[in-house]
Order: sequence, then C-alpha cells, then structure tokens
Amino acid sequence: MSKPIVTGILSYGMSGRLFHAPFIETNTHFKLKAIVERHEKKAQKKYPNVLSYNTTDQLINDDEIELIIVNTPGNTHFDYAKQALLKGKHVLIEKPITPTLEQARILFDLGRAVDRKVMVYQNRRWDSGFISFKEVIESGKLGELIEVHLRFDRYKAAIGPKKFKETKSIPASGTLFDLGPHLIDNAIALFGKPLSADKVTATHRQNSEVVDYFHIRLGYPNQLQVFLTASLLSAEPLAAFVAIGSLGTFIKNRSDVQEDQLNADMLPTDPAYGIEPEGSEGKLVTIGPDNERTVEWIPLVKGNYHHLFDAVYHTIRLNALFPVAEEHIIWQMELLEK
Repeated sequence: MSKPIVTGILSYGMSGRLFHAPFIETNTHFKLKAIVERHEKKAQKKYPNVLSYNTTDQLINDDEIELIIVNTPGNTHFDYAKQALLKGKHVLIEKPITPTLEQARILFDLGRAVDRKVMVYQNRRWDSGFISFKEVIESGKLGELIEVHLRFDRYKAAIGPKKFKETKSIPASGTLFDLGPHLIDNAIALFGKPLSADKVTATHRQNSEVVDYFHIRLGYPNQLQVFLTASLLSAEPLAAFVAIGSLGTFIKNRSDVQEDQLNADMLPTDPAYGIEPEGSEGKLVTIGPDNERTVEWIPLVKGNYHHLFDAVYHTIRLNALFPVAEEHIIWQMELLEK
C-alpha cells in the first residue's frame, strides 16, 4: 500500500472545517499535517496533532507537504496554486479554479511542466440528489430527453459579511462564480460540452453590487435544452433536479444532508452520514406502451464526498484520471466568462 499523502489546508473557514479537514483526517490515504489559521486557532483544538501555521507561506514552504488544498477566496486561487505548484506540490483547488479562463489554462500548463496534479474540488457530483438524478437519466426510463433543469435556490436578502463574495471590484465575486460552477459542472458531468449557450444575469437584492441571480441555457444534440438557475431571493426553493423526456418526468428537491451533518460534527465515517431523511425521494412518472401512467418514488441514494478524496489519492499515487477533467473546467470557465 502506498504511503499516505501528506496534506495541508490553506484556510480553516467553513470549507476547511466542513469539506476538507474531516475527510483528510478520516481517510487513511492521507495525513493531515498543517492548516493555516491567521487568527483563532480553532483547528488545533479539534486536531491537536496538526500544525497551525500563521501564514500561507509557511504551509507552502513545508517540504514534507505533498498536497495543498487551496480553499481561500476565489480571487486568491491563482496566486496560491501557482506558488504551491512551483514548490513541487499537487493542488486541489476550490471552485472556481480561478477568476479567469486564461489563469486556469496557465495553472494546468504549469502543472504539466512541473509534473504535478492540478485538481478542482467539485463536490456536488457526490451529492445524493445528483447521484439519483444521474442514475435515472442513464437508466433510459425517461426516453429521449427534451428538457433538464438544475437549480440552486436560496433566500439571502441581506448582504453577506464576506466581502470577496459581495464586492464587484473583487474578481470571482457574486452568485455566478459562487453557485455557477456547481450547476455548470453538474451539466457537464451529465452531458459533456454544450453546442450552444445563452446567459442572463441580474442583481435584485437591495444594495447589492454583485450578480445574485443567473439563468443559463445550454443546447445539446437532439434538441436537448438544459437550464441552470440560481437565485438568492427564492423564499420557496423549486425542485433542484427536473428531467423531462419522451417517456417520463423525474423531479427531485435538493436535500443532501452532508453539509448539515458535518456542521453538527458528524464524521464522514459514521454509518448515518450522507443518508437523506425519509420523504426526500425523487418522483419518477413514466408513460407505458398503452399510455398507462406509472408513479415511482426513487429510493434514497447515499451521498459521500469521500469518493472525491479517494479520486485525489488515485490521481496522485496511481496516475489515474481525475473525474473532474481539465477539459470540464475549461468548458466551465468558458461559460462563466461568456
């Protein structure tokens, strides 16, 4: 068995605390060595054997660390990932990979030049709802697909405290760059590169200076239309996953429990982790040969972000292809910049 990958995390904000540290700490393929904490040393209280560095430079210059998780604000991703690659580290970068397509290309090219892996953290591929949605689409039960909707609805009327998300002059700010990568990646994971695309963005919250609503239409072969929508003013979220085909329709709400469970300090190794509550099933309605209508409630599927980290391990140690391919990220950035 290959030795664990010595890993460092550049920030212990929400993403470091929920989406990275618990998985690195509980996955035997990794050894969590250090986390950057500029102010309160919260990580060290929870992980007493982990070093708490005061600066990103200290972590990036740690010779033992092989993998650096770049989970700082989006406008800093390019600089930190570039520094890490030049120090011989592999990088796992939060979405969006960078504020611009040009910067993304530079990082991938640099990764090849220094023989290090550049991977992007698109965890929503391992949400329970998306897994169920993908399975129904691939089952063929819907017939020829006509229309697909992927949504991310929230209600956050107040301007948030994170300036890097709410300030127009800061690159990669706003909902398009926050939630857009999730929805675009879901579409690409399902259908690949679109043949055409149109995008509408808007700002509706009082005193907001960044995009807080977007709607993207993607055109695919056989006239399939895919619609991606996110809003910060949706008091009653609509179904997050809708697929309409010639033989049926599938509808499911967004109900993945992983974030809430992690926030409640449940470990990803807990048997209950990733299991949605009863009543979260997706509804599948199909029409048979004699026009009979059948309704099925699709069983719950366990979500698990551990699979993403297993993929990171296999990519670094076994040179396997990372499931979120470079071309997927390039297509994503093209759509974000369109």
